[in-house]
Amino acid sequence: MTQPIISSPHVPRINRVNRVMAEVLVGLIPGVVALTWVFGWGTLINIALASLFAVMAESAVMLLRRRSPWVALRDLSALVTAALFAIAVPPSLPWWLTLLGIVFAIVIVKQLYGGLGYNSFNPAMAAYVFLLISYPVAMTAWIAPEGLGSDRLGFADSLQLILTGTLPQGLHWDAISSATPLDHLRGRLDLGHTIDQIAQGPTWGILGGHGWEWVNLGFLIGGIYLLARRIITWHVPIALLIGLAALSTLFWAFAPQTHASPWFHLFSGATMLGAFFIATDPVTGCTTQRGQIIFGACIGAIVYIIRTWGGYPDAIAFAVLLMNIAAPMIDYYTQPRVFGHGSMRL
Repeated sequence: MTQPIISSPHVPRINRVNRVMAEVLVGLIPGVVALTWVFGWGTLINIALASLFAVMAESAVMLLRRRSPWVALRDLSALVTAALFAIAVPPSLPWWLTLLGIVFAIVIVKQLYGGLGYNSFNPAMAAYVFLLISYPVAMTAWIAPEGLGSDRLGFADSLQLILTGTLPQGLHWDAISSATPLDHLRGRLDLGHTIDQIAQGPTWGILGGHGWEWVNLGFLIGGIYLLARRIITWHVPIALLIGLAALSTLFWAFAPQTHASPWFHLFSGATMLGAFFIATDPVTGCTTQRGQIIFGACIGAIVYIIRTWGGYPDAIAFAVLLMNIAAPMIDYYTQPRVFGHGSMRL
């Protein structure tokens, strides 16, 4: 009987695409649970709809290319794009806008560039920005977090709102909606209010915006899980958080009544989601370690700049897309020295 040849290296192949994507989906669970608890069932409904639309769009493109849909679907990248998009949009977004966003992400941003590994921009964030610019009212209509709204939507109410655009009899939009903490901050500062005055309002929480701090904590836990599982490295997320914290600390230290604290920026909006799940996209980000640090730090700085002086309070999506453009150049100038390269003196 012939014995099998056993030789080194004895290293299992762990970085399969479908495994990485599955781990990302697992890492999203704490943040999704927090989102559902804070904003209701709309987030889960959006994830289900976005996942269905993503599978349909990916399958349709593969069939048009005369290839098996399973080839693209088995890597789970379409489901990750769907989940990230559904998490980023308001939980009351009409179903047809979710469909439009997913088609844009899968067909235009991903497949027209050649599929997974060839897209230049993060598909979920490109779709988010596309809808935000095209349909700003729908994309900024957020349900009030738990404890702020006078009415709470149940599962059936949320489903009706998403599918029909109407609320059940007796419920009014003003009673269930509110501005996000970042929107509220910008609006109040424009009216001349101070940070101390704004912080007395109901939208301000312990560390960040009311409710949003728990959402960011959930995605932070998921990010730590990805780090522990070695799905991502620390370079991009830590550099992003340091970049955002450093710039916000600088302005907060000199003008604390007109600039929010770094804790508020770190635990409001989509900061932790962007740091650990969006900016770490290996396809559209940098590949060198120095490049990843520069990439993440620049995203953090751009987020603060747009939040403070731009027209879009959250800014994660815009910052990521801008740095997606710069990623190839950063990689070019941060390549490590080849071993043995250089002049030799005799």
